[in-house]
Amino acid sequence: MQLSFLRPLYDRPGPWCSVYLDASRDTHDARPQVDLRWRALKGDLLAQGADPVTVEAVEEVVRRHDPMPGDYGIAVFATRGRVVLTEYLSAPPLRDLATWSALPHTMPLVAQRGEQVAWVRVLADRTGADAMAVSAGGVPRRAHVAGGQSRQLRRVQPGGWSQSRYQRAAMEAWHQNAGDAAAATADLAERVGADVVVVAGDVRATGMIAAQLPARWQDVLVRTDAGSRDPGADDTLMDDITVQTVAEVADRRIAAALDRFGVQEDVGAGLDAVVAALQRNQVDTMLIVDDASADGELWVGPDPTEIATDPAQLAGMSVADPQKVRADAALLRALIGTDADVTVLAPEEAPELTDGVGAVLRYVDAGTPGRGDG
Repeated sequence: MQLSFLRPLYDRPGPWCSVYLDASRDTHDARPQVDLRWRALKGDLLAQGADPVTVEAVEEVVRRHDPMPGDYGIAVFATRGRVVLTEYLSAPPLRDLATWSALPHTMPLVAQRGEQVAWVRVLADRTGADAMAVSAGGVPRRAHVAGGQSRQLRRVQPGGWSQSRYQRAAMEAWHQNAGDAAAATADLAERVGADVVVVAGDVRATGMIAAQLPARWQDVLVRTDAGSRDPGADDTLMDDITVQTVAEVADRRIAAALDRFGVQEDVGAGLDAVVAALQRNQVDTMLIVDDASADGELWVGPDPTEIATDPAQLAGMSVADPQKVRADAALLRALIGTDADVTVLAPEEAPELTDGVGAVLRYVDAGTPGRGDG
């Protein structure tokens, strides 16, 4: 997972309010429920010594929020009287949580987002197509490709001296519509850096669109006859296929990261090795097990690579006043500061990962801890 969406949190000094709140609307009185949850979190923040002005900024976001149907949550990060980032959570947090700390507590957000897969979905018939694109961690973008400008196409009934001419014109128009849809699809896919393209709907229309897509997008293409552009059509199956396809891409990405880690033969395994690699800007992708109970700590200085398991290490790096912070917060800050990625694993995906953390390295040299000849 790329972490660039969190960069604004690390471009500013702390301390930080980090709030995770269940904002679900389960009943008609959702607003009072959210207010009660927030009141408890507000008390926690003030008890931790949070700046009242910053707490008030978070409170304004919470109280302005209009609860929506369904189960979901919100995450809010604020410092020095200003809310810097608000994120919707696709499901409620495991528990409501509020922290006041030197670094933002972003691990619950990262763990819940999981692997972010950019995708494009096209729903087509022979009169045109509707396309939706979602960038990794982004918002949907939509495009409508009308059939032949304002034309509505239909098959002519058999019979009549002009039957073949009309059918030929209809076929040419269908090909033109498919070409327009393919061009729009490729443009959206390019803009969001799509990992997968789903083309759904009428079998013949999807075939025409697929045939006219550039080879780059045909390589990540999934076709299905599910879905319809008719108003009121039930697109549940198409949605399920899209979710399954995106999940398969995410699973393959996680498996690839684990394979890359495995060929390093224990180099980059464990907290000490990961910290050392982050100090040297060696980490390409960090692997971390999602453990909500984790409470380990590390020492940090002002710069992202000033991270250590012992404050004496930072003294050797000329850090005058090291701070003790949550280990996951320090690790994520270092990843963002070195343009590295993270892969969050379920406990069953990496049961033997030392300390629940490891790193796929950009390079290995004689100074890399754990290397056999180092």
